[in-house]
Amino acid sequence: MSVRRYLSSDGVHLAYEEWAGSGPTLVFCHGLAATGEQFADDAAFFAARGHHVLVPHLRGHGLSEGPAVPTAESLSIPRLAADLVDMLDHAGASRVHWVGNSLGGLVALQMLASRRFHSLATFGTTYAIRLPRLGGHRLIGAAHRMVGAGRMAALTARLTSRHADARRLIEKMLRDVRIETAERLAGILTQYDLTAAGSAADIPILLLRAPDDRAVNAGLGETLRIMRARPRFRLVDLPMGGHVANLDGRDGFRAALIEFWASLPG
Repeated sequence: MSVRRYLSSDGVHLAYEEWAGSGPTLVFCHGLAATGEQFADDAAFFAARGHHVLVPHLRGHGLSEGPAVPTAESLSIPRLAADLVDMLDHAGASRVHWVGNSLGGLVALQMLASRRFHSLATFGTTYAIRLPRLGGHRLIGAAHRMVGAGRMAALTARLTSRHADARRLIEKMLRDVRIETAERLAGILTQYDLTAAGSAADIPILLLRAPDDRAVNAGLGETLRIMRARPRFRLVDLPMGGHVANLDGRDGFRAALIEFWASLPG
């Protein structure tokens, strides 16, 4: 594995991890407040099967710098998508199989117009959310400052997964979260609608639904209503796992991806 670095078009230093391989290129993209470390084991697993694997760190997360001023524009979904199109160019990856968790899936939906995907798989991602803009996301920053980074990370990890190993990694990632970035992004993610992008795409799309991801599952109604009318869409219910199903439902997660990719033509 090697860490690759590049400069975004708006001057932010970004990073991704790369596993060499001669097979098709896979991208695993993390969600809000996580880092590329979420997918380290998956990347190694699929690289061992011969794949070329890329794992980005979104701007303001992990190995990537954040914008000098975290604003709605500098952390927008289109801005993050532009970063990742640039990553594909930097890596010399013309088309890829993309796997996105939560925000990592939303960014991919935004990228569909770039026609850089052979296929798209998401988990923990609803294609549309319309929550009131009441500033509830600001509670993240307030709680972080009041409780402290360590206790907040531990509490969130316990609420995210029932599995000890997954909790340890989630807590580790959250301890280093850049709270201004997380707070701003949480505000952006209270309202968005990418269902039109998903329904218009002409590539195979897989939506993985984990049984313990109750909040996201409750919001999937509109996504499934629209996407089920699409002939190349597939919904798969995982046997176990929550919002980060690759960590707490690893075997089922990997098996579903392998089966999906094996079913694709050519």
